[in-house]
Amino acid sequence: MTTFSSRRGLVFVLLFLLATPVVAADLEEKTVAAFDRYVRETERRLDARDQPFLWVDSLPAAKKKKALDSLRQGGLVIEPLKTKANGRDIDIDDGLVHHWVGVVFVRGKTVAQAVSLLQDYDRHQDIYKPNVARSKTRSRDGDRLKLYLRFYMKKFLTVVVNSEHEAVFTREAPDRASSRIRSTRIAEVENPDTPEERELPVGHDGGYLWRLNSYWRFLERDGGVYVQCESITLTRGIPWGLGLAVGPFVTSIPKETLTFTLETTRKALGGP
Repeated sequence: MTTFSSRRGLVFVLLFLLATPVVAADLEEKTVAAFDRYVRETERRLDARDQPFLWVDSLPAAKKKKALDSLRQGGLVIEPLKTKANGRDIDIDDGLVHHWVGVVFVRGKTVAQAVSLLQDYDRHQDIYKPNVARSKTRSRDGDRLKLYLRFYMKKFLTVVVNSEHEAVFTREAPDRASSRIRSTRIAEVENPDTPEERELPVGHDGGYLWRLNSYWRFLERDGGVYVQCESITLTRGIPWGLGLAVGPFVTSIPKETLTFTLETTRKALGGP
């Protein structure tokens, strides 16, 4: 009886939290500054010439072999990362950084095909739905693009955001290419797809997505193309007393989104 009552009470609390609007969070300048520092340190590693092009190639020998075997069999390899500065953690006051890297392998495909798919932003709303509800290339100058994406995220809560990004694609060699895609504006949408739709003030919203950077790498090898994405997102911290409502969303969505994106990319390229 006690167990049943406890469970019923937990369900009641959860339903109450989900029916109650989460208190808005403010994106502070100190949070942005800390995130920017985290990004700079990460990009410094990505720019280092002594680092392998693919993350899996930096793994210890046994782990690398296991990862590559899994990828060639159609699997997905994904792990969390953490960037440090001078060996120390980079504290993000009043925010959380979510840093993941994932890789897939698509047999029989090329770097050119993978890059072409990623650059076709007008079709992302079809390729990556429902996570991408709308997409549009705003401008393009060679391999430099400005784009608009509307993201749809659901896990207990449903969150929709309008976002703008700048993307730069680089072809380092005939067998490899990379891209850096940085968000320039993200606004949460209230009452999406209704006559009452409106954007909440930028940086004063639920705090479910404040920044999104993604770093793609494409490498032709082993009879196909490896597609790697490293994502860094910034969200609000988890407010006291709202862990049940907010915690699962801000902590699990980044990994689930990257998993979906890579698996969908593999499928769109014609992989298993």
